[in-house]
Parts: sequence; structure tokens; C-alpha cells
Amino acid sequence: MHSRRALLYIPGDDWKKITKSVTLGVDSICMDMEDGTALNRKVEARATIVKALQELDFGKSEKLARINSVGSGFEKDDIQAVLPFHPDGIVLPKIEEPNQIQWAHEIIEAAELSNGWPVNSIRMLVGVETAKGILNLKEIASHARLDAIIFGGEDYAASVGATRTKDAIELLYAREATVTACAAFGIQPIDIVMIDFKDIEALRAESEFGARLGFMGKQIIHPAQVGPVQEAFTPNDEAITYAKRIVETFEAAQKSGAGAYALDGKMIDMPLLKNAQKVLDRARAAGKIQSTFLESLTR
Repeated sequence: MHSRRALLYIPGDDWKKITKSVTLGVDSICMDMEDGTALNRKVEARATIVKALQELDFGKSEKLARINSVGSGFEKDDIQAVLPFHPDGIVLPKIEEPNQIQWAHEIIEAAELSNGWPVNSIRMLVGVETAKGILNLKEIASHARLDAIIFGGEDYAASVGATRTKDAIELLYAREATVTACAAFGIQPIDIVMIDFKDIEALRAESEFGARLGFMGKQIIHPAQVGPVQEAFTPNDEAITYAKRIVETFEAAQKSGAGAYALDGKMIDMPLLKNAQKVLDRARAAGKIQSTFLESLTR
């Protein structure tokens, strides 16, 4: 599963911004045919994204294409335009029911089979952005092709009649529900956009809070947001060191017959071990530790 600490949306019809995005070192680049593209520019967006998939070197950045929502009338042309050029993933916005995911899954699988690509080599990320989508999270998150759920805070607030505030307290239930569903099915939760892209300190605070909730990444809309978001969703050296100590000492404690033990004045048991392992998984995904270290701990 790709590390998606920062998922950057780029208007699909803007060649200049797409070519700029591949130089930023961002984790995921989402070329957008939906909200980021005007109604009279959908055809241009498809052609520009195809050109990018054919000609640009995305390096380590994941290359994603966001199609228009199922039922919009654009979705079939969108997905059929980009699939032959094998993006890493397709993003489906405004998902409310599992059958919307299944529609795209069948089209993607047919493309994989007809081109001789491995099944599930094109992953799927879905946006959950409405009250109905939140209520159906369990069914949505269970689809086998899914890699991530992207929570859309602005659309969700509109769907329930909430007033958006800087501290986003009105989104807390839905954000936590998204994290819970993703954790249950082993997929990634991606947090809300900070639309005021000039307020970097607010972005840091919102990103750090999202990471504490359990989100594994955040949507962004401006190059200035890349670094602060990546930093917030990457464990720092202190957290990595402490997680390593927990994992390394836990086995010895178990062998001595201790179900729980003290470390630096804190009681360590199985839930804290699992949390430490998740910290190390995130550090590995961000390239801060090597997979060989984690493998050595499980031998």
C-alpha cells in the first residue's frame, strides 16, 4: 500500500501545474476531472491527464486520476479515457453505496484482464462526503479493491447543514467514523483539506490533530502544504526510538511471564505494543526506517 501522507489535487486540464507537481516530492498526485475542472473543460482534462500518464516521470509519487461522480454523466468517459494508460489508482468521489464502487471495479478489472496486467494493480480510493456515505462506511470500506477512504469535510458539512469552523469540531464524529471503518478493514483514512492554504500554522495544527485521530494522510491543494503535512504524518525520531524500545522489550517481558511491564514509568501491554508497531509501519512507509529492521523484530 502506497504511503499517502500528502495527497495533492491538481486540476486535470492544467498541464503547467501537473508538470510542476512531479517535482514536489509529494506522496500522491491526484489529477482531477471532477471539482477541479470546469464543466466545459472535462474533455480537455481527460486529454491532459492521458498526456501526463504517457509522458511524465512521476518518480516516487503515486499517480492518481479522480473521475466525476457516479451518476454525473461524465464518469464512464472519464474512467475509460485514463485506464488504458495505467494510473496507479482511480479516485471515485461522493461515494454513498457499495454498488458505486462495484461499477468502477468491474470496469477496472476488465481493463486489467484485457491488457494482461495483474488484477488489483490499479487501486481505488473513494471519497466519502455525505451523511449517507458516513452511515454506509462499513459496507463501503469492505470492498476488496479499496486502498483508502478520503473524507470530504466541506461537502459533508453541507450535506448535514453544519457550519464549518476553524477547529472543525462539527466534523469530528464523521472523521472518527472514517478512521474506525478504515482501521477495521485495513485501508488508509485520508483527512480533510485545509482550504486556507496560506495559513501554514493552522495547517500544522489541523494535520497533527488528524494524525492523532488515526488518519494516515491529508488532502492538499497547494505546493506550500506538502512539507508541513508530510512532517505531521511522519513519526519523529523520538517517537520512533520509543516505539522501537517497546517492540524490542515486549518479547523479553513475555518470555519472563509478564503480561504487562514498566518502561520509563509507564505500564506497557498489548495495546501499546500494537500502537508502537503502527508507528514503525508509518516510519517505514515514510522511508525513515528500513523494512529489515521490522522483519528482525518479528523473527
